[in-house]
Amino acid sequence: MVVPAHNERDHLPRCLRALTAAARCTPVPVLGVVVLDACDDGSERLAGRFGPDVHFVSVEAGNVGAARAAGFAYARDRFTAAADHTWYATTDADSTVSAHWLRQMTSVDTDMVLGVVRVPVWRHLPAEVARRYLRSYQPKGPSHNHIHGANMGFRADAYWRVGGFRALPTGEDVDLVERFEAAGLRIHRDAKLSVATSDRRVGRAPRGFAAHLRDLTGRAEAGA
Repeated sequence: MVVPAHNERDHLPRCLRALTAAARCTPVPVLGVVVLDACDDGSERLAGRFGPDVHFVSVEAGNVGAARAAGFAYARDRFTAAADHTWYATTDADSTVSAHWLRQMTSVDTDMVLGVVRVPVWRHLPAEVARRYLRSYQPKGPSHNHIHGANMGFRADAYWRVGGFRALPTGEDVDLVERFEAAGLRIHRDAKLSVATSDRRVGRAPRGFAAHLRDLTGRAEAGA
């Protein structure tokens, strides 16, 4: 499990408690990697508080794609199981997974699993923005057409076959999915695999989820 983080000390404890709970519900060894990317908020002081299977590494990339890539490279170097028997997963520091997150991902015979996100509490945005978001996002049926770095997993061998995450400041998740598709790999989209995330206005990726919420806010204010 890889979590990229840039000055996320306030969010990381909740995220990591949820991930360690998910790891305990999975009958295989699980390694967590938190990638502290250009952090100056003291996030490194959280290292060691979530057990020996949650590792903290630091990079100075200033780039979410590079941070995710660094996390999986670290995991490959330290987890010696065969790649074709290893499952990778990633989420974001402002997100919390359910206890069954990993178990549900790995129960499907596929190369990649894409889940959805939900905002359980709208603190920073008006009610009209929440309504617009829910109307446009709500999956219809068991599948969906969304891609979130906060909720995705894939076979390790498939990940390395397509070249892994690229050092993109935005859209590193979409880019990876497109390369899985181009390689003819199997992708399972599960609308029931949901991760809670925040409604913050400023995110790590310039055109990520926070930017999407800002766009909806602008449309709501303009009456569009």
